[in-house]
Amino acid sequence: MTDIKLPKLTEKSKKRVGRGYGSGRGGHTSGRGQKGQKARTNIHVLFEGVKVKKSLIKKLPFQRGKGKLKPNKKPLIVNLKYLNILPTGSKVDLGLLVKHKIVQKEDAETFGVKILGDGELNKKLTICLPISKSAAKKVEKAGGSIESVKTSESKSKTTSKK
Repeated sequence: MTDIKLPKLTEKSKKRVGRGYGSGRGGHTSGRGQKGQKARTNIHVLFEGVKVKKSLIKKLPFQRGKGKLKPNKKPLIVNLKYLNILPTGSKVDLGLLVKHKIVQKEDAETFGVKILGDGELNKKLTICLPISKSAAKKVEKAGGSIESVKTSESKSKTTSKK
């Protein structure tokens, strides 16, 4: 029973650069070459060296403002065919979708969820989330109902009329 052997480690540990000559990759420049922006510690994500006329940033349309490099926040898409795993007569909201592992909690809270009309719905459900027109027709055809949800689009339309 004492003859049990642990398996050998197959992964090598990462070589720590810049920790002296004895470390195998260290000392003066640590594999970064001499000088220049790429030899420094923090390089900006969009750094492309000397080429200015050919750079990606110059080819993109000019956008003003703070959040120009942030990705657009679009809601997670849940098709009707995935709602067939939910129990009949249930109220579909973020909590129920997370509970049945259709969406992840963090993503659903940050981006939101929208239901689209791909596939068929065989169960009677009450939906409390933003939904497309085609999906709404299919839900009502299956005997379900839709509770009105105030989205950011509808709020902005009502405030602009006043």
